[in-house]
Amino acid sequence: MSARSLKAALGAVCGALVLLTAAPGSASAATGQFRYTYTTVEGYEAVGFLNDPASGECINLRGPSSEPGSVSRAPKNHTRSTATVFLGADCEGDVYYVLPPGAGAGDRLLMRSVVFS
Repeated sequence: MSARSLKAALGAVCGALVLLTAAPGSASAATGQFRYTYTTVEGYEAVGFLNDPASGECINLRGPSSEPGSVSRAPKNHTRSTATVFLGADCEGDVYYVLPPGAGAGDRLLMRSVVFS
């Protein structure tokens, strides 16, 4: 292999490495579990959870057997990321609370959505 073709091959490899490191990867996840409490349609207390939720994406919380639009409560952030919970759906509104990794809040904290950093 000549020096010229070796330089061209090396340049192609370096260019490919730059593209690989610059290309966006898959969405990162908040490693761990986020738990919350909700009331079922029948009036029972139930626990909902999110395992390794996506970071940077708003998640509307609703138990599988709850009234649409009902609030959840008592968040427990057992992830390695900060969770910001919102009283409003779609992570909107001025009423929110920030839960650092490993923190929880009491039963009186109401929420409808969460986003992880």
